[in-house]
Amino acid sequence: MRILLDECLPKDLAGEFQGHTVKTVPQAGWLSIKNGKLLRLIADSGKFDVFVIVDKNLPREQKLDDLPFAVVVLRARSNRLADVKTCAPELLRRLSRFQPGRVYFLSAAD
Repeated sequence: MRILLDECLPKDLAGEFQGHTVKTVPQAGWLSIKNGKLLRLIADSGKFDVFVIVDKNLPREQKLDDLPFAVVVLRARSNRLADVKTCAPELLRRLSRFQPGRVYFLSAAD
């Protein structure tokens, strides 16, 4: 799977998804782009299957059901690596079931 990590997530989180292609928003060249435009860029690129974020407000603020990728919101205490990487095993376990245009909320205990 092709995973894009939002810019507010630590780049070292990519190491938790071995066997998958992982990029960060800055690596894709989209640093500091507002959510609406960023979602269009991701969709137009056709390069990602899953967009991983911690912004729980994004699903309420943006129309996501027509997107050609899934959005995964990590529920963690903070966006620090120690906190978000606890969600990685659950994300990996469910990765093949994520559907485009859907939003998934994940925590370590899911």
